[in-house]
Amino acid sequence: MTDRLAVSADENINSIDMDRLLVALGSRSIVLVGIMGCGKSTVGKRLALRLGLEFVDADSEIERAANMTVSEIFAEHGEPYFRSGEERVIARLLSEGPQVLATGGGAFMSETTRSQITEHGLSIWLKVDFETVMARVRRRATRPLLQTPDPEGTMRNLLAEREPVYAKAALTVTSKDVPHDTVVDQIIITMADYLFQDGDSVASQTSNT
Repeated sequence: MTDRLAVSADENINSIDMDRLLVALGSRSIVLVGIMGCGKSTVGKRLALRLGLEFVDADSEIERAANMTVSEIFAEHGEPYFRSGEERVIARLLSEGPQVLATGGGAFMSETTRSQITEHGLSIWLKVDFETVMARVRRRATRPLLQTPDPEGTMRNLLAEREPVYAKAALTVTSKDVPHDTVVDQIIITMADYLFQDGDSVASQTSNT
């Protein structure tokens, strides 16, 4: 076909037509998924700036709606209550695309939310290894799921449980301990490869930075 462009993983980021990328994205939101500490918010803000889109953090929107922090919601109402509200908030946000949407670490575990994201967004799993993510989450003492006597064991269990579900995302980019803009470059290259390819090609692409 004439109007198709495949962008290889090692191609220079400057060769990508950003306007064409946004046209191909359409009204869909770019939805970043992955374990806590994988860089969804930090990378997401830079990605949104690069693409000229709004950045939205689902946890911040949940806190605004509840007038409570995520930790307070967990402590006072429990995780099931939080997850129910999370589903509703993400469904609302997805109707407001295009945007870059950072989701909480457990959001993609909901089949309802995954279906909504598939319909209204382009999901990208920021995959991170155990050592890197533990180094990052130790800098914040407010992770409700890590308030346990053995946070490392808890994290290993969370990764084992969630990674097979995160792998259902349309795209995967490895978030290593490199400059955030390097990860942003790789996301854009991976998106271009996916959005510009023939429709009958394999839908799931994986790239490493």
